[in-house]
Amino acid sequence: MAEKAAWSMGVDSGALREPIAPELLGTAALEPCGSFEAGSFQSFTLTYAAGRYGIDDTGSLRLCFRFASDQSNPQFDDPEATGFTTVEASNGAVLETRFDPKGNIRPWDRTLWIKVVRGYLREGDRITIRLGDRSRGSPGMRLQTFCEESFEFRLLVDPIATFNFQPLPDQPTIEIVPGPPARYVAAIPTLRRVDETFALKLKGEDRWGNPSDRCDEAFVVETAGPISGVPERVWLVPGARAVEVAGLQGTAAGDAHLVLTDSEGHAFRTNPIRFAEATDLVHFWGDLHGQSEETIGNNSADAYFRFARDLAFVDACAHQGNDFQITAGFWAELNRLTAAFDEPGRFVALPGYEWSGNTALGGDRNVYFPNEGRTLRRSSHALVDDRSDIETDCTTAADLFAAFASAEEWDVVGFAHCGGRYADILQAHDGRFEKSVEVHSSWGTFEWLVHDALDAGYRVGIVANSDGHKGRPGASYPGAGLFGAIGGLTCYLMPKLDRATLLECLRRRRHYATSGGPSGRLLLDVRARLESPGTIYGDDPALGPASGTSGNEALMGDIVHLPEGGLELTFEVSAAASIERVEIFNGRELIATRQPYGPADLGRRLRVLWEGATYRGRFRQVIWDGHARVENNRIVDATPIAFFNGDKTLDRVGDDGLAWRSTTTGNLAGFDVLLEDSYRGRLTVETPLLKLDVGLAEIGLDDHVVDADGELPRTLRVFRVPEATATLRFAGTVRPELIADADNPLFVRVSLEDGTRAWSSPIYVFR
Repeated sequence: MAEKAAWSMGVDSGALREPIAPELLGTAALEPCGSFEAGSFQSFTLTYAAGRYGIDDTGSLRLCFRFASDQSNPQFDDPEATGFTTVEASNGAVLETRFDPKGNIRPWDRTLWIKVVRGYLREGDRITIRLGDRSRGSPGMRLQTFCEESFEFRLLVDPIATFNFQPLPDQPTIEIVPGPPARYVAAIPTLRRVDETFALKLKGEDRWGNPSDRCDEAFVVETAGPISGVPERVWLVPGARAVEVAGLQGTAAGDAHLVLTDSEGHAFRTNPIRFAEATDLVHFWGDLHGQSEETIGNNSADAYFRFARDLAFVDACAHQGNDFQITAGFWAELNRLTAAFDEPGRFVALPGYEWSGNTALGGDRNVYFPNEGRTLRRSSHALVDDRSDIETDCTTAADLFAAFASAEEWDVVGFAHCGGRYADILQAHDGRFEKSVEVHSSWGTFEWLVHDALDAGYRVGIVANSDGHKGRPGASYPGAGLFGAIGGLTCYLMPKLDRATLLECLRRRRHYATSGGPSGRLLLDVRARLESPGTIYGDDPALGPASGTSGNEALMGDIVHLPEGGLELTFEVSAAASIERVEIFNGRELIATRQPYGPADLGRRLRVLWEGATYRGRFRQVIWDGHARVENNRIVDATPIAFFNGDKTLDRVGDDGLAWRSTTTGNLAGFDVLLEDSYRGRLTVETPLLKLDVGLAEIGLDDHVVDADGELPRTLRVFRVPEATATLRFAGTVRPELIADADNPLFVRVSLEDGTRAWSSPIYVFR
């Protein structure tokens, strides 16, 4: 095992002290060793040889894995099922085994617990653990679905039966590597000035979303629109996980994209790009929220930033480790890394951390600084033994904001978000620092957090990030664990790429959020055209003195004082997947829906979608495993929507039925079904939570919805869409009726046919 810095191991494993010298604790050996494909099924034999003290009666071993790992859990009851595990002692001692996903101190909390309940072990006696024991028919254990250079089988031992567990000094490790490419992804910017150079970036991803180093393909590149400098072919070669082609350029104003075709004739396209002759603002994409192995994630912080820049193709990134797990040493290392990776014009690395207070104390907040060397104000020292800086702790979110104000750290920018803990922004919020709320991440979709802010009258922007723990910022897939959604992205509208400009963009809320994924880099433009001049503010005048400018047009994030007259809200969407609808909101109220098709365009294709979360806390997953049937009709074809978990499937059941496995955590999933006859018969859909039974003749353009009672919305809906649509660009206008005595937070939500969503930051209009 390669030597790691002390902070990379996190707070250790539960040992209160070291009563036994580590070299006397025993040894562990793993077979087989080496490299293994992510998500593959394997079988391992881990042998522990007892040290000088053996293990006394009622002493124990803990075999621990990181929180973020989504490998199959050990089980002891079904020898033919995944994860079957056997444990035995060489001297015949009786062992008791159990698995507890929260059985040890984080991040090593996924725990196989082995207790000696009769007998004892002497020095040299062995305990043999067979993970994924195939001797009786099990396929083995499924490895985690994401790559890791040193995946650790972490053994802790309590030899004296004092419940004081100590880690072995040398731990077995393997390397988890990507599989072969299952799809290819190509990205270019979404808005650039004419004659401004940019790059095409290309990678292959395995079935779990890992950039593959097993690509061997030449792509023919075709240009659609005014782009020069495009090569005829681009190669992905074995050993390379991505390729970058620089020197592309827009030659005239207009929209464009590239189409790439592999050697077998399979074609795919990039996201759209728009070229403007003269624009103050262009687009940069970022993921500012995630963690690495030094806290609760996987892979190093160095690898984290490299992935974002080189393999996720984002322009900006930040590390958001849990404050109560960031030691002074790791804080210094994070500052070193952000300084090293920050490269104006190419890549922004923002210093910062996650203030991780309990929900009762305000809940999770993201904190960002313009420079290194700033004070780390922890919510607690829960996993940090060094108490020398405890006087800077802020145990509530209100204390945190007060500390920023008293120290005159007016350059700090923060977000409120929902992860394991959720931000209670009704309990604490300070708009001078907290500029946005996070609507989407790998944890799910949280529109209720936006609603909380709007209900309270806060003027915030809307962002999306990954909050990823798998070491893949900017391209964070859910894999097979509890994370039910793909990680989000935010598009920042800025004149140039550097830290100061990004932070000013955040302060002005000049950005929009997407749910990420292959179509997540859509182009969204939202403007308010004022009938009479208004005063347009960047800073919120409700928070103190602010200067405004007179104007007739406002962009997303602007705060507008409009004493008289109305406005026209315009939107334009350009995407790589067909556009399903654009919904326009004034605060919580849906005031208009625009679709690029009408009743005359509908035919045999139905769309069934489910979405929602159980409640605001950690275990918010909704299980939607179910089946559907069309009566007196036949299913010609069916296509899953937003089935991002690789082990969730949609299957045909005869000519008239479907069955599926699906989970949501606030986000959506579902399927399209193409029928033999458009309107004959009935559709029934059954899930553990909701059922739907409707005549096909009743299903049209509008949603047919059933919902469940509960803390948060959980809905099942069906509607009809055209049989073959390819609306990749859509624009429209709405004339909202303005409320005179309150804010009018005007924003749009975009839905694409593949399940991707986007949210513009509101334009706040007040009389």
